Amino acid sequence: MKTWSYHNPVAVTFGWGSLSQLPKLLKGRRAVVVTFPQAKDTGLLATLLALIGSQLAGVIDDVQPNPELSWVTRHYAEFWEKYSDCVVVAVGGGSVLDSAKMFLPGVASGQFQEIHAALAKSEAPAVTHALRMIAVPTTAGTGSEVTPWATLWDRTSAVHKKYSLHLEQTWPEAALVDPQLTLSLPHVVTRDSNLDALSHALEAIWNVNANPVSDAMAVQAAQIVIQNLPSLLENPQSELFRTLASRASLLAGLAFSNTKTALAHNISYEMTLKHGLTHGLACSFTLPMVWRLAQGKLADRDSVLNQIYGDKLINPAEELEKFFEKVGVSCNFKDYGVTEHEASQMLERAMQGPRGKNFIGAYRNTF
Repeated sequence: MKTWSYHNPVAVTFGWGSLSQLPKLLKGRRAVVVTFPQAKDTGLLATLLALIGSQLAGVIDDVQPNPELSWVTRHYAEFWEKYSDCVVVAVGGGSVLDSAKMFLPGVASGQFQEIHAALAKSEAPAVTHALRMIAVPTTAGTGSEVTPWATLWDRTSAVHKKYSLHLEQTWPEAALVDPQLTLSLPHVVTRDSNLDALSHALEAIWNVNANPVSDAMAVQAAQIVIQNLPSLLENPQSELFRTLASRASLLAGLAFSNTKTALAHNISYEMTLKHGLTHGLACSFTLPMVWRLAQGKLADRDSVLNQIYGDKLINPAEELEKFFEKVGVSCNFKDYGVTEHEASQMLERAMQGPRGKNFIGAYRNTF
């Protein structure tokens, strides 16, 4: 048996209405809120301000989907000038949580260009000091509230790029997961974010870094999504189904916080950059294909994957395709404007990427 370890330093508070616990988590410290523009219109921002009260130092509420290098660079220096003594309260989906994490590490120059330069060389920036963060997800899928990773996109340069910031200082101090905050999500966001959680769960299983703890959480997360997402989409105001979705997202996040993601995510980055797919859709529609590639590669991985549907199911990848059909998602590249040749080349490139190398299977042309 191989030696394994599991580590996650994030203190988790979970439950319907648990946002009320925010003052307790702040422990009297000053706070800066990082959130999305619609938080004001929905009344969420007003709720946050009431909870934080006199400890509020400021609000940044112009975060946009998929954190952009130019946006972070523009805000970083001023952020540290104003809020160097604050806890960062990040409230939103994955883009908000990732954007907030970009502000956590402080560097000697006080400029984000120093961090970007390190990322461009696949190096860790020299962090001189860091802020703490309380992550409050408003979607059920990202898992970012319990991971140290933050994705950054550069679409303004001649060659579009994706960067991943990963430091000890970018682990949130605490995650406050309140399923009630997901009630206002549109149908597509509800679906795609929960498919993101499913991807996190499966990618944690067919992964060279998997361990018994991550397996247990990943299997449960995958089962919850597969069994309950169709019902959630039919009953979006259900407290039960919203709570189950948030639970699946959290469990999947705790699983892949130790394994990282794998092949489906490496494919997704190109699908987002070149074809404009949302992250949740981009990293999930290939899951049946990747399951086929994983099947039969390692007996212990097959054993864990078989727990999701039960050992008697002959073709789990086909069953997963039926699930995607039920929630209105195609698993075919051609339906996203990708030719068979381009898809084959994309898969080859993804296998060589840093996440692709976490995958247990070897590439074979499936097209």
